[in-house]
Amino acid sequence: MIDWDDIRFFLAVAQNGNVTAAARALNVNHSTVSRRIAALEEKHGVRLFERIPSGYEMTSAAEDIYQLALELEAKNQQISRRLFGQDSRLQGEINLTMPHDIFEYSLVNDFADFKEQQPKIQLNLCVGQGLKNLAAREADIAIRLTPAPPDYLIGKKIAQIQHGIYQSIKLEKSNSIPIIAWQNETQVPDWAKIHFENAHIAIRVDDLYAMYCAVKAGIGIARMPCYLPDTIANESVKRLPINIPLSNWGVWVLSHVDLRHTRRVRCCKDFLTERLIHKKTYFEGHRSHY
Repeated sequence: MIDWDDIRFFLAVAQNGNVTAAARALNVNHSTVSRRIAALEEKHGVRLFERIPSGYEMTSAAEDIYQLALELEAKNQQISRRLFGQDSRLQGEINLTMPHDIFEYSLVNDFADFKEQQPKIQLNLCVGQGLKNLAAREADIAIRLTPAPPDYLIGKKIAQIQHGIYQSIKLEKSNSIPIIAWQNETQVPDWAKIHFENAHIAIRVDDLYAMYCAVKAGIGIARMPCYLPDTIANESVKRLPINIPLSNWGVWVLSHVDLRHTRRVRCCKDFLTERLIHKKTYFEGHRSHY
């Protein structure tokens, strides 16, 4: 019989391509990963990875079992979700994920209310960049900005997102309009070309709050989802009277379908849904200052 932990370590190395990244994903020491892979190879008398300068590369033997290992991983995750889905207690842990700006500027005080109402529920919050895998139970509940969630997630769409073009009263008039762009935008974005005859990129950012701060400092103008600047409501940051079509992206509160009967997950989802509905006007751009 093969140990499930052996499969976990095998998949981590296969998917990450090196021991260091695999150890980080598994939250163990890299020497533990090396030792487990070596022991697995010795146990079965087969080499699973070629050690190359850039890391680990799967051998034909590893490629032969890779899909089976993925299927075992999926079944293991399904068992975990099904068992968790039967939990009827209003106590225990809930893992949540959401954009950090929604937590910090839209929901942080609401979470304080939830903890007061449900002191036996332990909330574990992840607000880092990147999506968490709800199928793998990296999170139980997600507040996600998306045009459409995958079929295996259930929940409620709170609102569609409205964008606006914002600038600070500190921004000095110029013949060339400074634009705050996203990190991956190599050229002046289309919205700037449409609305401004002469525009240039003044700075690039990889975070929405960083974009807002750059606008507030007078570095340039930016197209942002209205909920952040309108929630902060700093008097120096104004939305320009330029009409932008409503985005097809929405704000969703989601969980995996297998957790639909987990009482504490349902309780937390209902709470977050209610509180976000009360803030719907911010997401839809009805609270802007021009």
